[in-house]
Amino acid sequence: MQDIVFDLGAVLIDWNQRHLYRKIFQNPVQMEQFLSTVVPMSWNLEMDGGKPFAQGCAERIKLFPQYADEINAYHTRWAEMMGGAIDGTVQILHELKSKGHRIYALSNWSAETFPLAQAKFPFLSELDGAVISGFEKCVKPDPQIYQLLLSRYQLQAQNCIFTDDNPANIKSAKTLGFDTILFTSPADLRAALQARGVL
Repeated sequence: MQDIVFDLGAVLIDWNQRHLYRKIFQNPVQMEQFLSTVVPMSWNLEMDGGKPFAQGCAERIKLFPQYADEINAYHTRWAEMMGGAIDGTVQILHELKSKGHRIYALSNWSAETFPLAQAKFPFLSELDGAVISGFEKCVKPDPQIYQLLLSRYQLQAQNCIFTDDNPANIKSAKTLGFDTILFTSPADLRAALQARGVL
């Protein structure tokens, strides 16, 4: 029986800053410029790695004072960045669980905001374990966070199937011996798991 490891954002949960910022910016071009330069994903990763949102936002406001309100919304209205569950993937999770596979999450996610996800998505309570970067102060694709998952839950990389939408995270897992599936859609994930004989 193989162990299945899921990324969360964009795999099981529709997390996207645009869910919030489409409400704030009338101009899509201005919104995209804001997201790419003022609050880029590289900055978001700092919170995923344990930096407090209050500190991260204050640092960006010093650089972009004209966007103070929009930057603060990244913290105060963060929950609005979560859409729904990605139902097709959640269904796969339930099917794997029913077949006796152990299911884990390995996700870059802030420790401050992960409880909001737990409150919104009941399927997270069905996981056999989770390693969340914000609590560990370590983010993918750093090999240390994968090793932490393996040691904490006494897993063997070669017995784990890991799916993530980020190619860099997939590459790191593959180097450590995980069987990897680059997530593109629930249908493609299902086909890849069927090809491996686990669904």
